[in-house]
Amino acid sequence: MAKKKDPDRRVVADNRKARFSYAIDDTVEAGIMLMGSEVKALRSGKATIAESYAHAKDGEIWLVNAYIPEYTMANRFNHEPKRPRKLLVHRAEVRRLSAAIQREGMTLVPLKVYFNPKGIAKVELGIAKGKKLHDKRETEKKRDWQRDKARLMRAKG
Repeated sequence: MAKKKDPDRRVVADNRKARFSYAIDDTVEAGIMLMGSEVKALRSGKATIAESYAHAKDGEIWLVNAYIPEYTMANRFNHEPKRPRKLLVHRAEVRRLSAAIQREGMTLVPLKVYFNPKGIAKVELGIAKGKKLHDKRETEKKRDWQRDKARLMRAKG
């Protein structure tokens, strides 16, 4: 059964490929520093975080390679679409995340960009480890079996 939509969150960008390519250990919610034109562009819902990642640098967490298109009405005050953006996280959380990144094969992957009920842009980060090809196949087999099982149960009852 599919998850019900959370009425408090308005998801702008979703990284569906991340859950397939990575084994997500833990998730963290972080704020994101944006320019005014970036907020307007996010509200239009055309952002992409599929190829992006986050990394720790000088005691800060940065979101790299996230694409937020230029806002056409911003004129000369526009932003660069793929610029690195600072993520707003507590200092203790930064230490924990940077320690997790230092470990073998761990990475910070953005899972969702959304607006909370107050209208503030947030990023859901996953502390993840890359899956091998056989792990991806196993995940696909489980998903297919769950789908077939649900189909059989609907046909029975």
